[in-house]
Amino acid sequence: MQDLLALAARLGRDPLVIQGPGGNISLKRDGVMWVKASGTWMAEAEERPILIPIDVAAVLDGLATDDPACETCEPFVRRDLTDLALRPSIETTLHAVMPQRVVVHVHCVETIATACLSDATERLATPLSGLNWSFVPYVRPGASLGRAMAEHLKAGTDVVVLGKHGLVVAADSVTEAARLRAEVSQRLARTPRTAPGPDRGTLEAAAGDGYAIGDDDCWHAIATDPISLSAAQCGSLYPDHVVFLGPGIVAAEAAERAVAAARRCGRAAVPLVVIPGAGVLVHEAATSGARALIRCLADVTSRLEGDDPISPLSADDEAQLLNWDAEKYRQSLDARPS
Repeated sequence: MQDLLALAARLGRDPLVIQGPGGNISLKRDGVMWVKASGTWMAEAEERPILIPIDVAAVLDGLATDDPACETCEPFVRRDLTDLALRPSIETTLHAVMPQRVVVHVHCVETIATACLSDATERLATPLSGLNWSFVPYVRPGASLGRAMAEHLKAGTDVVVLGKHGLVVAADSVTEAARLRAEVSQRLARTPRTAPGPDRGTLEAAAGDGYAIGDDDCWHAIATDPISLSAAQCGSLYPDHVVFLGPGIVAAEAAERAVAAARRCGRAAVPLVVIPGAGVLVHEAATSGARALIRCLADVTSRLEGDDPISPLSADDEAQLLNWDAEKYRQSLDARPS
């Protein structure tokens, strides 16, 4: 257990692997699956309790009988083993269907840069050759994803790439799970482009009303690199973008202030406004999770090429995430100082 928590903390501190409260881990032991609680941060795994005990057999039975309780898995929590008043991860079923003792799910930037493409399966074949891997087309996280995972697993499958989402690895030891995660990320690695720096004069002119120049210089690549900007304007590339930043991006028009751009798009106080060619402005109310996802967008889009066939989430996919109680709950837990 301590090894798992140490791994979670290490991965949680790497923005190329985990962003904000994203990702989750689990350990099965004596019929109980200890899984990350929804909304907790893996980076804090060694500082505060983040794991919830689950009756794993009950989860699997629930999936087999289409029990609606599998959507949250709250009824399956072993309350006799914890006093942590949090919900289990919305991806608890994903962990339950993999038979290995240790399961690690990350929002690996290197994986997402391929998983968001329409030809992802073909792109993955060569770099993942020799591994026992599977690809699961995008399904909203929750019970539906757990069932989809089960349908795509074969005997011995220990690597799963989730379309438009991320990476899952599984093993019977923490050490092997960590090694496998690192190997897959390395195999899928793409070289990021170096982008021009921000145009602070233009950004200052568009700022105000709660919007200020983004703190991290790497964020501005979303706007200053033409390929990154084009990719970002395609739409939402993965679920946590929608959850923490809203659908797609708001891009200002020429000489338009950020607040006006947000209002034009019907999204007052949106966390991120992109000023094409100049950089990004971030609203003062943007949470720590939102800021982590701005970095993620910069990292993912800097690894995409101009001819990559990007396949963003559909409007229906976005609506399902925005109107989902499980994600509203996770958003509420993200109200922490940035």
